[in-house]
Amino acid sequence: MAQQHNDAPQNTSLTAASFKAVHLSRLESGETMAEIIHVPLSELPPGEVLVRVQHSTLNYKDALAITGKSPVVRQFPMIPGIDFAGTVEQSADDRFQPGDQVILNGWGTGELRWGGLAQYASTKADWLIPLPKKMTTEQAMSIGTAGYTAMLCVIALERHGIKPESGPILVTGANGGVGSIAIALLSQLGYLVTASTGRVHETEHLLSLGAQAVMDRSALSSPNKPLQKENWAAAIDCVGSHTLANVLASTRYGGIVAACGLAQGMDLPSTVAPFILRGVTLAGIDSVYAPLAIRKQAWERLSHEFPERHRISTVRTIGLTQVIPLAEQLLAGKIRGRLMVDVHA
Repeated sequence: MAQQHNDAPQNTSLTAASFKAVHLSRLESGETMAEIIHVPLSELPPGEVLVRVQHSTLNYKDALAITGKSPVVRQFPMIPGIDFAGTVEQSADDRFQPGDQVILNGWGTGELRWGGLAQYASTKADWLIPLPKKMTTEQAMSIGTAGYTAMLCVIALERHGIKPESGPILVTGANGGVGSIAIALLSQLGYLVTASTGRVHETEHLLSLGAQAVMDRSALSSPNKPLQKENWAAAIDCVGSHTLANVLASTRYGGIVAACGLAQGMDLPSTVAPFILRGVTLAGIDSVYAPLAIRKQAWERLSHEFPERHRISTVRTIGLTQVIPLAEQLLAGKIRGRLMVDVHA
């Protein structure tokens, strides 16, 4: 049963007595139980803004939370979902009015605070940004946190001075949500992109996103020399561990690697050689607590720089009832691109 919160937002004009959500609880065995239930609206945690969620996503972190395979959730019960887009139904903050459309991602949502895999969410006003004028909630979540993270990576490369003429860019974990959108964004901006993937049978798809070349991830996923042939002007790494170590070892002098994922592992079995002998920069990309200004910049750029044709080709729309069974498949690397959740489907 969901925890009671008596000071949740109240509005007698609301017609919903309860809402459907993915609900996580911890069993006595320590295992996580995931189920779809109806939660009374009064049990939402307190928040300045009440949002009727329209679309959310199923991300890698959400899948870890739902399956319990990593201690993502810090307190139970929990509604997972690290992002959502929807319409404000009530607000105690002047920055948002009923009817405004908004986006939220990060800030511990789905980990410390009830998240977006539900039909309603309450949140702090400081965590919301207005939906860009050129976007619908469906378009925003077809990109979601994965696209937002990919854009943060692109911005990091640009700030380092990397231009299309600088040389080839490597994207690892290319068939995942961040990787696939990063390829499309970089290609749209004129960069030459090489995609690294464990699913080389998806080569045609990666080429359609804009990759000029595709390589098998096995070339990067095992221990290798601390310094290797200088191949990449820059890279976006979604994998971590030996893959990131090898990417650093093969980045050109003065290049940069934007690291945003840990699909292979959290470890970094590298040396200081790429940093002190080639001046390579390792830029950590934090999508959870990034400042408001860069969040707005990233979403605004996504609204006009991410091609609509790639939104369609990289996203699959599902309903709430499909979230739990698909979480295992996502962790197993069997899902291509993005999973957008229509929470009212």
